[in-house]
Amino acid sequence: MARLILLNKPYDMLSQFTDGDGRATLADCVNIKGVYPAGRLDRDSEGLILLTDCGKLQAKISDPKHKLGKVYWAQVEGEISQDALNALAGGVKLKDGTSKPAKARRLDEVDVWPRTPPIRERKHIPTSWVELTLFEGRNRQVRRMTAAVGFPTLRLIRRSIGPWSLGQLLPGESSALEV
Repeated sequence: MARLILLNKPYDMLSQFTDGDGRATLADCVNIKGVYPAGRLDRDSEGLILLTDCGKLQAKISDPKHKLGKVYWAQVEGEISQDALNALAGGVKLKDGTSKPAKARRLDEVDVWPRTPPIRERKHIPTSWVELTLFEGRNRQVRRMTAAVGFPTLRLIRRSIGPWSLGQLLPGESSALEV
């Protein structure tokens, strides 16, 4: 049996256990020895990160060849258009090549915790939410994809990885499983 920890990584936290500059790390939320993150989540992104004590499970989760979909909710600047959603779904040309096709849909209602600090608000520019399911994991990919179709990401939350989901975990909370 392998240990798997589901953690809701808060905004402004590194996806590692140590940092020489005094920034927030996973050690601030997880006090379990011998587990390591399976993949990364940018410091300015929030949501699900998986930690495990099993190298094989860690490889299965983080290697794109296993095709575990990763679901993200992105709050973007502007009212996302159907054309932009179609472009995101079909693959977007990025500096490091075209992204693989993704699932993309607009979310009308989202129930998420408040972010500290809150995103920047502009009086005359609305925001909207989009759900993206990716099957690859490039650096800052969701942010680059939404920007490429004209809707910069203001807030990004990873909701699930394969069969594992945030559920009701709040930022900094974790849940342990045996798999």
